[in-house]
Amino acid sequence: FFLSYSTHYRIASSLLIVPFTLLPTYIACCFRLLDSQSANQLNKKENIIMAAEEVATAFVNHFYQGFDSDPMSLAGLFNPNSMMTFEGQQHGGPQAIIEKLKSIGTVKHTVKSTDVQPSNSESAILIFVTGSISIGGDNPLHFCEMFQLVSTGPGAYYVHNCVFRLNYGL
Repeated sequence: FFLSYSTHYRIASSLLIVPFTLLPTYIACCFRLLDSQSANQLNKKENIIMAAEEVATAFVNHFYQGFDSDPMSLAGLFNPNSMMTFEGQQHGGPQAIIEKLKSIGTVKHTVKSTDVQPSNSESAILIFVTGSISIGGDNPLHFCEMFQLVSTGPGAYYVHNCVFRLNYGL
């Protein structure tokens, strides 16, 4: 389990005033307290991961339904800081990103898997999606796509980064 410096200090300074005969009991109580704190930290991390998975599931469903039916409906997901790399070509900002999505034509996505991780801050989520895409009714091709969502407030996110690649030869 993890001990912070302040926890070490509190234990060390408290041990100096605990009678020697009570020391084993005191130490056992301290470790139970620390285990409880560690469990709380673990529960907090699990809650963040669960929240991230719920956001990711809702986002992925919304994104691909919108992309398949009306790419213009996705404009609100992007802001001027958004960046998309589509098959190696970079597009920045909502207008350029939506224009690229529209230029692909009629598409149909089938999502096969979604992986989610909290990012470097509690306000960001990484999402990795694999699946197949049919463009213009042709045979489906495998794809993978990564999103980084950043929170703008409680329950509100925008797409900060998006990277899309077709997977050939699978």
